[in-house]
Amino acid sequence: MLKQRVITAACLAAVLFLILWSGSSFLFGLFLLVFFGAASWENARLFENNHPVATGVVACLVFAGAACFLSIREYIWFAMIACAIWGVFLIPALFRQMPALGTPFNAVCQWLYWFSVLCSVLSVWVLYRKSVFFLLSILVVIWLADIGAYFAGRTFGKHKLAPSISPGKTWEGVAGGVLAVLIVGVVTVLVSPSQENVAVSVYNRYGWIGMIVSLVVLVALSILGDLMESKLKRRVGMKDSSNLLPGHGGVLDRIDSVIPTLPVALLLGLWL
Repeated sequence: MLKQRVITAACLAAVLFLILWSGSSFLFGLFLLVFFGAASWENARLFENNHPVATGVVACLVFAGAACFLSIREYIWFAMIACAIWGVFLIPALFRQMPALGTPFNAVCQWLYWFSVLCSVLSVWVLYRKSVFFLLSILVVIWLADIGAYFAGRTFGKHKLAPSISPGKTWEGVAGGVLAVLIVGVVTVLVSPSQENVAVSVYNRYGWIGMIVSLVVLVALSILGDLMESKLKRRVGMKDSSNLLPGHGGVLDRIDSVIPTLPVALLLGLWL
């Protein structure tokens, strides 16, 4: 399993590096389109939609059209709607029973979650066009939160965060993830003058308090995104959203943390 994980991660990293090195917006957009189509296919399966392949194909067409024709103002509206979906529906859904499979409410939930995935991928597209380094700085926040939570949880974890959804997550892990992000964020502000970094950009606009609050919010959203996908998988008895990425599971398993996070990051990036 570890060997598969390493090989898959290395292949994905190599492909992404070559695309970023080429500077080709077309290749990067194509990369996102493939990922979004796969994520949409997995999303349909999580909600037991009878047409997952058709859903994936339509999703690719929607993403292509949105990437080609939407203006910056419309991207902002998409991001704001995604934030509203998470705040009003998806986050509260973590604390109550999900709609029964096969019901109209289940279909509504599927398309709300799908739309939030669309907005997340479109946010990646816009942030990439704004600054590759700014986009990477946001992803680093999410990766650091995950790494910090993993090691803190394994070392100190005693108090379960959401035992009925994800038994492995603990409050100590959450604290470790937040602490790791804040330490790196503070160090980055102190040593780096670059505006192409989310911590530095927020600090220059809103000061230390604004920077700390923003990073904590991003970490919290990444955890909620992970919990949401775990709840959806548990409901249908899946361990992974698919087997598309050997050793890692599915695409949604890799991007669940960024789904609610990136629309907020987009708003931060465009409003700074």
